[in-house]
Parts: sequence; C-alpha cells; structure tokens
Amino acid sequence: MEASVPELSWVPAAGGGGRGGGRMLRATAGSVEQRDEEQEDEAEEELRDGGVPFYVNRGGLPVDEETWERMWRHVARIHPNGEALGKETRGATDLPKIPIPSVPTFQPTTTIPQRLEAIQKYIRELQYNHTGTQFFEIKKSRPLTALMDIAKEMTREALPIKCLEAVILGIYLTNNMPGVERFPLSFQSHFSGNHFHHIVLGVHCGGRFGALGTSRREDLMFKPLEFRTLMDLVQEFEGAYRGYWHTLRKVRIGQYVSHDAHSVEQIEWKHSILDLDKLTKEELRKELERHTRDMRLKIGKPAPPSPTKDRRNSMGSPLRGQGSPVRRISRIERRPSGDKKVLEPKSSAEINGYQIRV
Repeated sequence: MEASVPELSWVPAAGGGGRGGGRMLRATAGSVEQRDEEQEDEAEEELRDGGVPFYVNRGGLPVDEETWERMWRHVARIHPNGEALGKETRGATDLPKIPIPSVPTFQPTTTIPQRLEAIQKYIRELQYNHTGTQFFEIKKSRPLTALMDIAKEMTREALPIKCLEAVILGIYLTNNMPGVERFPLSFQSHFSGNHFHHIVLGVHCGGRFGALGTSRREDLMFKPLEFRTLMDLVQEFEGAYRGYWHTLRKVRIGQYVSHDAHSVEQIEWKHSILDLDKLTKEELRKELERHTRDMRLKIGKPAPPSPTKDRRNSMGSPLRGQGSPVRRISRIERRPSGDKKVLEPKSSAEINGYQIRV
C-alpha cells in the first residue's frame, strides 16, 4: 500500500511582532487511551492534523517572534526538505508577492449554486495550511458571534486555513443566504492503525445537499448542491475515503446553524453520532433520515434573543482573551448509534512518519 509524501504548498516569507504566543497540542499514546468518548468528541479536529499533533497560534495576529520561529522549526521537521527550504525561503529577497483573494460579492440574480461555488473558490484561493501551525484559534464552545469575529479576521488576513477554520468561514460567508441551511459534518476514518479526523460544512437548499470546506484532497471538501438525501452526501464522502484506502468509521452531524451573526447560541456540532461499524446500510439510512427531520424541526424554533449593542460591546473580541460561556451538549441530547464502543489503543504518530493524511 502506498503512502503519500508529506506536502507543503505554502510557506510564509516574513514574520512580525504581536501579542501573546502559542502552545503545541500534544497527544501521547497514554492520554489517547484514557480519553473517553465525550472528550474525543469535544476536541478531535483541534488536536490532530492527519494523525500528527500540530501547533495553534493563540496570541492573535501579527504572529509574535516566538511563535514564528517555532513554526519554522516545525516545518523543518515535517517537510522532507524542510530545513533547506526554510533557509532558502527566509533568505530570499525576490519572492513573488502572494495574491490576496477578494471576498465574493453577488448580484441579486446570482443563483444559490453559483454563490456556493464562488464561496468555495474563495476558500480554495486561501489555500490549505500545511505549515503545522493553525493561525486562528477556534474554540468550539464559543458563541456564534465570537466565531464570526474570527471569520472576519480570516478575510482580513487572507492566510491559509485548515478544515475547522474553513467551516467557520463558510458559515460567515453564507449568513446572508437565508434559503441555505448549514450544519457541521465531521468524519473519523481509519488507516494503518491510526484514526484521522476531518470536518466540512454541510449545506441544504431547495431539497438538495452539498458541502463547503478545505482539505488536502480535492474530493474531501466541496460537493455541489446536487445530492437528494443526506445519505447520498455521506456515501459520496465514504467513496472518496475508500479511494485513499481509508475506512470511514464514524460520522458526526450537527444541527442547522443560526443565520444571526450576533447570536449567542453555540453551534451544536454533534447532534447525531453514527458508528458505521455497528450500522447496516439500511440502519444508517434511517438514522440520517431521522437527523434530517430533526434539522427541519429546528428551523421552526425561535432562536434565543441576540445581545443588545451594549451587551455585544461588553463581550469583547475572542482575540482579547475574553471568556465565553461553556455548554457541554449532554449525552441525552445526542443520538449515538449502538452501544458505546471501547476506543482502540492508538500509537503515537511520528512527526516524520509517512501516512495517507486526508
């Protein structure tokens, strides 16, 4: 079985001063074995990138000197020619200027499929972040209004992003499209003894499903608005995973996300947790149909009131370290499929190990 060579399609050319710093999210074999299912659900996409721990810039932008140097050291470790590439890039004086993509704008006559394609094109133009350092800190427990502030910063800075950042950006860019419902759709796959996690933004409009997002793999992000059922969309992703010798193990689906950019609601990331090892194809179809009905029911429910202008101002920006209310989704609210499965022991992934990362 072949394994892919690690990639690095984008490296920054200059540093800058700034606030704060970052820290590496470490996941040892012992800690992975001890995590229970709920802890895994809360932070899986943020802990590992294709099975490899990665850094998160927690100090905002511009990146401070310590975080900047740490990023380059990490690049030297994870890229085959990292050290030489770093010296060559940092010492160059004639690097081409990186183009800044324009946030898409639409005419009233622009159709929904055309708008979604334009948004995906913008996400693609930002490029996937292969540096091993996530530039924007995404805390899933933050209220929607705080996450939208981070999305605005993504459009200002125009830096490469990872899959979870792309979901937040996709929500922001579709907020003014009330006919389009958005929901988180995340996957856990298995390959060569390791588990891998990925997330996209599912979309639903006019009786059809699709997806927005970013990935190393072309067929694990954007899906046009042409799938009749949620089952059809999930099977499309499952087929893509098979093409990379990955076995799709779990699918987690959230509820529809509010279109109110100032909402203090938290995104419900995992309303349904479907264990594909324990479900037949027909059982999976029924679970997905039930989740689709649950999402439709949420549309008719009034959202909690948004904060007043004074209250919004007092909340502050997430980049200034203000806390946000933490709400854990109870186990009763979720729809796990089958009995709880004992987590398989996972070996600690080597930074330089070859894996088919998706």
